[in-house]
Amino acid sequence: MYRLFGGFGKPKNPHSLENLKHLYNVLLKNKTVTDNNRGLLVEVLRSITEILIWGDQNDSSVFDFFLERNMLSFFLEILKQKCGSYVNVQLLQTLNILFENIRNETSLYYLLSNNHVNSIIVHKFDFSDEEVMAYYISFLKTLSLKLNVHTVNFFYNVHTNDFPLYTEAIKFFNHPESMVRIAVRTLTLNVYKVGDKSMLSFIRNKTAAPYFSNLVWFIGSHVLELDACVSNDANNQNQIHCLADLVAEHLDHLHYLNDILTLDISDLNEVLNDHLLNKLLTPLYIFSLIPDDQLKPAQTSKPRMSTIVSLFLLSQVFLIISMYPLVRTLTEIILQGSLDIFEHDEDSPVSNKLIIPSFVPPPKTLEESLDSATTPSTSIVSTTESNVSNITDEEKEQILAQELQTGFFFETIIKALSCEENDHKALFALCLLHSISCNKGINQDLLAGTLIAGPSEKPKYNTRLVEKLIEIMSLSCQPRSGIRLVTLELTIALLKRLVVLNGRSILQDAHFAAVIDAKEESIQLAQTFFKNDDVFLDTFEDEYTDMKRKPLNVEFLMMDSKILLSPSTTCTPLTGIEFRKRLPCGNVERARRAIRVFLLIREFSLMLTGEMELQLPLTDRSNCYQVNSALDFNNADLIHCIFIGKDGIKAKRFLVIDSTHLILIEPDSRLGWGIVKLAAFLQDIEVVGDKENPQCLSVTMHHSTSGALTAKFIFDDHVRCMAAKQRLTKARTIARVQKLNQLARLFDLPVQTTHSSPGSRMFFRHPRSGGRRLPGFAAPIKVPSSSFAAKNGSSNGHCRSLSSSPKPSTTYCPNEDIPLENIALKTINPANVASSVEEQSETSNASSSQDAPVNDTAEPSDLETSFSQISVSSKKTARRKGKVETV
Repeated sequence: MYRLFGGFGKPKNPHSLENLKHLYNVLLKNKTVTDNNRGLLVEVLRSITEILIWGDQNDSSVFDFFLERNMLSFFLEILKQKCGSYVNVQLLQTLNILFENIRNETSLYYLLSNNHVNSIIVHKFDFSDEEVMAYYISFLKTLSLKLNVHTVNFFYNVHTNDFPLYTEAIKFFNHPESMVRIAVRTLTLNVYKVGDKSMLSFIRNKTAAPYFSNLVWFIGSHVLELDACVSNDANNQNQIHCLADLVAEHLDHLHYLNDILTLDISDLNEVLNDHLLNKLLTPLYIFSLIPDDQLKPAQTSKPRMSTIVSLFLLSQVFLIISMYPLVRTLTEIILQGSLDIFEHDEDSPVSNKLIIPSFVPPPKTLEESLDSATTPSTSIVSTTESNVSNITDEEKEQILAQELQTGFFFETIIKALSCEENDHKALFALCLLHSISCNKGINQDLLAGTLIAGPSEKPKYNTRLVEKLIEIMSLSCQPRSGIRLVTLELTIALLKRLVVLNGRSILQDAHFAAVIDAKEESIQLAQTFFKNDDVFLDTFEDEYTDMKRKPLNVEFLMMDSKILLSPSTTCTPLTGIEFRKRLPCGNVERARRAIRVFLLIREFSLMLTGEMELQLPLTDRSNCYQVNSALDFNNADLIHCIFIGKDGIKAKRFLVIDSTHLILIEPDSRLGWGIVKLAAFLQDIEVVGDKENPQCLSVTMHHSTSGALTAKFIFDDHVRCMAAKQRLTKARTIARVQKLNQLARLFDLPVQTTHSSPGSRMFFRHPRSGGRRLPGFAAPIKVPSSSFAAKNGSSNGHCRSLSSSPKPSTTYCPNEDIPLENIALKTINPANVASSVEEQSETSNASSSQDAPVNDTAEPSDLETSFSQISVSSKKTARRKGKVETV
């Protein structure tokens, strides 16, 4: 390195004024670039950049020396020698890094003061080299980020009427590389935001018309390419990727145009609105809505795209752009316009003053226009203005009123709502109508009675449109319907805007009856798929949850390029298309669709009638017991176990099973109370025994307070394990039967009878409930001990918990439960109370391992199933031969 920089004369400190002086001397000795010193110059440029960035923050004398020696001129001299892309790339990279990291305004002014930067900007680089192009446009974008009302004077020269930073950058607006195009858009927006009047006047008079005319032509050409991709029947992965790129590019264009419009620069917006309406949106997007059989011979040769693509792109326009003059005029043309806007009216001398919209290429390329346009008279916008300069606002309104009477395009959109074959065209027609109705830049008076509910004084709506929408709703309820769920969702969303005013339905009786008929049809459709099994219940709850969690977002829908493909070719899950955006495949997906159709129409009908939803959701998961909440478990059956979660950590817990929940708790400091550590609804669990360990259960909880997880429960012995499994399985079955009965009521089907709950009705007292008890779901069933003993053949039999602790009178003990053959009956010594969870577990294991008959002497109870001390008679209980205690 020392030899490279000239021997041992290099200073030891690389970040110092002395080192900069040393590098300056190296440049002086290597003014001419050769193959031998090319590498040296590249290293010198890198080192100079590091020193300047350091000096910007630490030593102002560094920049003083840099400017005194005019070192930036060396950069220009190197460029002029055509030294190849290697040195040019390093020089551009050096400049880019330098301007990115300069923070001191004085230093920035020093760098810009001698106009060397503008000379570098206009230098003719070899842009065929991708690396040179990338660093050059990145350099320009970095400079644009430094623009403000003060620095703009370094780039825009008022005296020469020149702005190279802007004019050189916009020449790459249509560059094949997307990153270059994005950089150009960013740069132009940074320039417009400065707000300098003289600069904006230059842009408006010299560059706006040629730039915007070339831009809209480029967007239109891109749109036609998109249409050709959609028309291609290949439907392969290459087509899908190409289509996705084209749609994303169109969205980028619209967001860019909207960013310019929202800056609200009147001079620019006037030119841009004129070009968008007369050069792109009207002559290409709206013109493409005209059916082929209604085109005049002179119009057949004009560029156009398919109706589906036109509706799709217009929807994107109204979803993204919301500036008042543009979207209002466009809406007036769509809702009220006729075909006359594409023709001159020879009998109307006033209308002949207006320009006929036409999608034609600009007379010159942007680069040619910028090189030749020295006065505003050469710009395209001046021609436009000369045609309309003599028209007053009143005359414009008269012309517009004459042309916007028949509503030809609106009629075309309504006809597109027909779904006899499929809903391909109808989906985009709905998107367009919905997007227009939701656009904030459109005066509501223009939409009232057409796309939204009319004024409250005289409520009205478009009856023909409403009838079409109700027809779509009814067709969606037919078996093998070709209407996708997203189409039905859009239909209902548009209906809400049309017939709901201030939260109240203004729907006529006949139309309301048609909605109710559609609801009945949706019930009948759902009945055909109803099955009294777990799969249907899970499917129903998943569909309901998904509907509530993912409401329709039209803007996101219009970003998905795959919906442009034919529905008949995208009906399988293998396409990767979301279920609601495609037709169902197979009976399972048809059942899902039937459920969602029923839910959507039912929700809409309830809103029309003003009724509250009282039956759904089937399971309100917000009512699940919360973790770390304290509950009173004095009357609850508890089973000790070791819990192993997904983290593999073992924890000693007590298992509680009520009529609706599985709960894992640990003892609280208060006697008889427990702290909830995990809770899940019984209907959401699956219980499987462990073949290798008879004392272990594997429990999968699809929904719990800890999310979806699979955990292991290890009990004290295999009998307790089997008993817990049986109770969990029975409780799950009964909970699911109850949910299925709720579904049957929703579908107007007969319900099945339910069996008694396998567990007791437990009342958990929550501290925040003021001492009140929170009941479970099942009703209490009291079984007298005498009748239970009679069933078991014992006059002195008792209903007991797993550790023989006495049970409350509300305990239900079915005689078909698993017998605890290896657990000896023991009476509880009231003098003993469990001191810790560890002692409980050890005592329980010891008692369960005894095979000998129980002695008359009462052993201390392990209190496994109770947190409270309960006084029990010490009456000796003998087990009769052949009889066992049940849980």
